[in-house]
Amino acid sequence: MLRGRTAIITGAGRGVGQAAARLFGREGARLVVNDLDAGEAEATAKLVRDEGGEAVVVGGSVVDLALPDKLIGAALESYGGLDVLVNNAGFLYDGMLHKMDDAQFEAILDCHVSAPFRLIRAAAPHMRDAAKAEVEKEGVARDRAIVNVSSTTGLHGAVGQANYAAAKAGILGLTKTVAKEWGPLGVRCNAVAFGMIDTRMTNAFTDDATVTVGGATVPQGLPKHLAKMWNSDEFVRMAVPLARKGKAEEAAGAMAFLASPMASYITGHTLEVTGGFGI
Repeated sequence: MLRGRTAIITGAGRGVGQAAARLFGREGARLVVNDLDAGEAEATAKLVRDEGGEAVVVGGSVVDLALPDKLIGAALESYGGLDVLVNNAGFLYDGMLHKMDDAQFEAILDCHVSAPFRLIRAAAPHMRDAAKAEVEKEGVARDRAIVNVSSTTGLHGAVGQANYAAAKAGILGLTKTVAKEWGPLGVRCNAVAFGMIDTRMTNAFTDDATVTVGGATVPQGLPKHLAKMWNSDEFVRMAVPLARKGKAEEAAGAMAFLASPMASYITGHTLEVTGGFGI
């Protein structure tokens, strides 16, 4: 499905990002694996290689202004081009709106909107411009794809997530704009909006599930009472038509579909991967 395509996946050290890297690798993609934790990115790359795929690693935070050029450079040096870009990296920094300061709000926007924007912009010469050259020479460009990650929070809002909701709504506007600007050259841009996928973000806080933001340790996941609710079979049956949380592998499948030629006439779309939650 993705054989011979070069793909960058950010935030691929664990969870959905890792599942996507493994699936892309099994489907024949050549990968640039990124994560804030370079060790976790390398562990993912090893899994990809062990399963017969190709992968190189570029560690670092997506909010680092130098990272886009490093990621693009690794794709060009290792594989000679770039076909697929998956903006998956993200984290939570929750708080009630009336208590949230500017730094907390802006940290989430920087990671979930500004960083994808910068990476897409850095990819332009190797996706948009390369496609334009193909159109001018051959009359048609090969399929290229960008997949951005949103959330049901971006579609419906969520208590305690004003920053995350704004960011995940913002990435949808960016997605549609890229689709309109680059679509005539055959570069597709879509988004996936995940619901309750079973990762550390949808389980209870633990001591080892944290990120450091501006010197502050920020827990990743849900408060215990919310995690307990989402692990209640009765509640999930009421809230989710498929009556269960999603698996990381199922989330990855949606990414692989949108990145592949199977979705060659789909662009500017937001695919909800929610088990029906929110309908």
